[in-house]
Amino acid sequence: MGLRFTLAITGATGSAFGVALLRRMSASPAVEEVALLISPTGRRCLLDETGLAPKDLAAFAKVSLRDERDLGADISSGSYRHDGMAILPCSAGALGRIAAGTSESLVSRAADVCLKERRPLVLCLRETPLNRIHLENMLRAQGAGAVIMPLMPSFYTAPKTLDDLYDTFATRVLDQLGLREEDPRRWGN
Repeated sequence: MGLRFTLAITGATGSAFGVALLRRMSASPAVEEVALLISPTGRRCLLDETGLAPKDLAAFAKVSLRDERDLGADISSGSYRHDGMAILPCSAGALGRIAAGTSESLVSRAADVCLKERRPLVLCLRETPLNRIHLENMLRAQGAGAVIMPLMPSFYTAPKTLDDLYDTFATRVLDQLGLREEDPRRWGN
């Protein structure tokens, strides 16, 4: 049985980073399934920033789109076996709901399940500047077991295109989820 992951795209700018991660996950021979969640505002950002709609992402191999309002979905239960979740990009609002432990949407419920089951949860916050509430929510989520990985691309790889930035960041997120893939852009390669 291959790896199963959940990816959520929320309503912060930077949805192209989430698309790059989804492409990498769906192309990986080690991945069996990616449960994809897109918040209502995430849908808007996705369309505005990439020209893609959720159905376009659902067409990727191994991707199954979940209804963000379906709190009874498989990924809302601790008994559903999967290998971790990334929220990329993660809005400050989604971070706040996760840090507070509220589960009014499938994104926040699936994240809560990852924390309670001690599965990897990678929150790629996309917000600037940060206020005290954002910082406290990051600390609260990290203290509960989440990896806080602000959407800060690296430049030591001398990226030539935006896709280079997206893919390098996706490699780092995959590492946090335990899916270590070869990437010629790694430091020291």
